[in-house]
Amino acid sequence: MDPLEAFQEMQKAMERSVIGQPRVVHTLLIALLTNGNVLLEGVPGTAKTRSIKTLAHTLDAELGRIQFTPDLLPSDITGTEIYREIGGRHKLVFEPGPVFNNFILADEINRAPPKVQSALLEAMEERQVTIAGKTYPLPRLFMVLATQNPIEHEGTFPLPEAQTDRFVMKVPVGYPEDDAELDVIRLVRGEELLPPDTAAAPVADQEAVFEARKAVHEIYISENVERYIVSLVQATRHPEVYESDLKQWIEVGASPRAGIALDKCARAHAWLSGRKFADPDDVRSVVYEVMRHRLILTYEAVAEGVTPDDTIRELLKQVAVA
Repeated sequence: MDPLEAFQEMQKAMERSVIGQPRVVHTLLIALLTNGNVLLEGVPGTAKTRSIKTLAHTLDAELGRIQFTPDLLPSDITGTEIYREIGGRHKLVFEPGPVFNNFILADEINRAPPKVQSALLEAMEERQVTIAGKTYPLPRLFMVLATQNPIEHEGTFPLPEAQTDRFVMKVPVGYPEDDAELDVIRLVRGEELLPPDTAAAPVADQEAVFEARKAVHEIYISENVERYIVSLVQATRHPEVYESDLKQWIEVGASPRAGIALDKCARAHAWLSGRKFADPDDVRSVVYEVMRHRLILTYEAVAEGVTPDDTIRELLKQVAVA
């Protein structure tokens, strides 16, 4: 099975388990291809946790779950040194935390204070953890998948911009349609009859991910498309250039990570579509997930009910392909 076939089988397996959320499944696979981290935002019960667990299972990968709470400590995530008796002598031994897994489910990440949230920053960006002056590498396959609830704000701490910028994509997870919700009820009813620990076999191995990433790296992207990506990012920083409401809506534009992510995600989208080149449609297909958490809107825009998605929609109207 070649890497593309492996990812297609993964997508089918995930869509059988995560019903009514095809966009979420597709975005998770793109993030996996780009070696990025994902932020899932949605109300309770919309299969955010299930999506992440299913992704880990299809690859037979290790999943570490962290339930974020206000009393969580950074060492609860990264691990800490503890005293142990070894050969009759007491020594400090590093005990790895849940971050030392392939996939990290950071459940309700906005419930923990900023110090705990920041404990993930080095892991997300550098793929390593530093404890007591020593650096420990994380697994070769590593991905943080965080969830947050957008409607409950009591006892939560907003993610700082420096951290949200390290998520390659942010995905809103909505309610399923009528038919999909009916299928969800039937699926869960059927699972109740299964013996404990019963699950389908993984459909791909971890090596398929690394082979797929090599293939994505080889996807051709023309200079015109590259300049289109740059123009989109620059438009968020200089909205006054355009005769539109953008200058009243955007307070702080996207960082350089936005352009890097657009390039990677567009090529991954093209590869998943079975093509060897990325075009402007690939960029437009991923721009909402890549940009929505990287824009800071003005007070006036928020007061008027303008959302980041509204802003991106206007960007796409104003910025043309070179």
